[in-house]
Amino acid sequence: MRRVTTLLVMMLTVLSACQASPKASPTKPGNAMSNNHPQNPYYSRTDTTRLDLPNEVWKKVLSPELYAVARLAETERAFTGKYWNYEGLGTYYCAACGNTLFRSDAKFASTCGWPSFFETVRPGSVAYREDTSFGMVRTEVLCGRCGAHLGHVFDDGPPPTGKRFCMNSICLDFEPDQPETAKPQ
Repeated sequence: MRRVTTLLVMMLTVLSACQASPKASPTKPGNAMSNNHPQNPYYSRTDTTRLDLPNEVWKKVLSPELYAVARLAETERAFTGKYWNYEGLGTYYCAACGNTLFRSDAKFASTCGWPSFFETVRPGSVAYREDTSFGMVRTEVLCGRCGAHLGHVFDDGPPPTGKRFCMNSICLDFEPDQPETAKPQ
């Protein structure tokens, strides 16, 4: 009985920590870096060369909010990111380096509070690493080009893959297929 109580307390602590006290602030469209990324010479939507740069370099070219999530594996609060419920048609890229990650046709409405996808654009667009933080065993999702922390993947997604790539909005750039009049909320 004591073991069950301890486990429940641990789970509640983790859940409250993830939702109540993230260090990264929520993003709004005007707060994120523009898609042009003039201050980031490593940003490219065509170059797939692996980037192995120290965090000191990333700290100079990324916004403090993006750096906290992408390089320090912090997390946005649920239901606050600009893409969690966004329905535009287009492509999602890594906000740190420009690597192509997801298409909007692989995005689905999830109740988790973060943008969720059931598959990546191509093999190798993301990498995976075991994450044992907060007393849990999860699979962390990293950008396949620059190693930025994007979020986690779970086995409770829809067909055809059964995967739920649960991503932080701040780590994503979106390029619409056609010019849109509506902007992410």
